[in-house]
Amino acid sequence: MKRPILIHPDPRLKKVCAPVTEITDDLRRLAADMLETMYDAPGIGLAAPQVGVLSRLIVLDCVKGEGEAPRPIVMINPEVVAASDETNTYEEGCLSIPEQYAEVTRPAEVEVRWTDPEGAERREGFGGLWATCVQHEIDHLNGRLFIDYLGAMRRQLITRRMVKLKREQARA
Repeated sequence: MKRPILIHPDPRLKKVCAPVTEITDDLRRLAADMLETMYDAPGIGLAAPQVGVLSRLIVLDCVKGEGEAPRPIVMINPEVVAASDETNTYEEGCLSIPEQYAEVTRPAEVEVRWTDPEGAERREGFGGLWATCVQHEIDHLNGRLFIDYLGAMRRQLITRRMVKLKREQARA
């Protein structure tokens, strides 16, 4: 089931999420809903707070090549356990900040540890777009948005645009 995506500014997007303590059918259903919502948007990552659930759960799939098989990943309680000194700069966007983009510099490679929906602990290294995406989504779990990496003027400008967009959507 597709879920509505919260639009910035929304106080839930600035909250630190609670760790998941038990993997339940409801949590697995939430993950499936988040994947459906992400693909429909379309996006390459989505964090639980973006659909109003303040739990440490993210989904991502950075496969974008035509004809390539999708690779959906569900991460419960993900954490970066190692990051490269080398950095990459990508133009990032966010489903909670539609049609706004900015360059953000992050570690080029990260190693992430998480629990999968079956309860198994996983660990994997990510580079390129995958590394940027997983860091962006983990930031959401810590109440941080990509615009928080920008200067105050640019951040305020984008926030004002989102307030205007929310007003327009409320009228529609």
